[in-house]
Amino acid sequence: MTSDADIAAGIASVLTEALPYIKRFNGKTMVIKYGGNAMSDEKLKSGFARDVVLMKLVGMSPVIVHGGGPQIGELLKRIGKQSEFFEGMRITDSETMDIVEMVLGGQVNKEIVNLINKHGGSAVGLTGKDGALIQARKLVFTRNNPEMSAPEIIDIGHVGEVSSIDTAVIDILLQGNFIPVIAPIGVGEDGQSYNINADLVAGKLAEVMKAEKLIMLTNTAGLQDGNGNVLTGLTVSRVNQLIEENVIHGGMLPKIHSALEAVNAGVKAAHIIDGRVEHAVLLEIFTNKGVGTLIQGRSGKPAA
Repeated sequence: MTSDADIAAGIASVLTEALPYIKRFNGKTMVIKYGGNAMSDEKLKSGFARDVVLMKLVGMSPVIVHGGGPQIGELLKRIGKQSEFFEGMRITDSETMDIVEMVLGGQVNKEIVNLINKHGGSAVGLTGKDGALIQARKLVFTRNNPEMSAPEIIDIGHVGEVSSIDTAVIDILLQGNFIPVIAPIGVGEDGQSYNINADLVAGKLAEVMKAEKLIMLTNTAGLQDGNGNVLTGLTVSRVNQLIEENVIHGGMLPKIHSALEAVNAGVKAAHIIDGRVEHAVLLEIFTNKGVGTLIQGRSGKPAA
């Protein structure tokens, strides 16, 4: 049976381990991409909200970018519209874009905001259209067709990529001690709305804000080798080698590319962590072991 003294000793040990990290990251910006199981399991959702509130209370500046693919798919199904994808991207016609804005900018965004506020934080929800935060351009795919003299252009509708980011509205919120929660919807020069991959938005936002860390929650234990061992403490050159060796492939590639672009642009470290673990964000930031893969910046210095 665990005694009160044992419990107290355990708490003291945790706090002692966390203290150097709390001091090191005070005043630092942490961009967190929130998605996967962590957004669907009630216990994990509450744990994530508490993690973010605690980060804010100890002096960090968390900025949340969230996904919402399953929720979009569920609503499309309910209205009798089938989800279609091309190379992992949702084909987004005008009707689907309306649903995307409704789900991401409304339902999902406000649920996250409410949850953070419920646990003692002060969150504000945004889409990339607010304050001209995310300027987007249409994402165009091409495919070689032997029957055509030029590559075939594949139009997947209102799917975009980040053209530029203006963080003015985020800066104001952070100065006011708020936690920004951002839905990955951008606006083009033509005024059209664009659905953008949340990993890409989080990576670009971390770059522009010169964040200390980019943290991506996933449904895996992190980046793994061929034997299922989690790889961490990786340099950019090592990650590129793993891509060439096809150790990194499939659905992990977009996250890895976003992480690499971020650290190449000056973000101190990128973390791909297991969002299925309760309090994964705190465990990754405040403990020596962590719960995922760390990719350090080009300085080569170890990043906690």
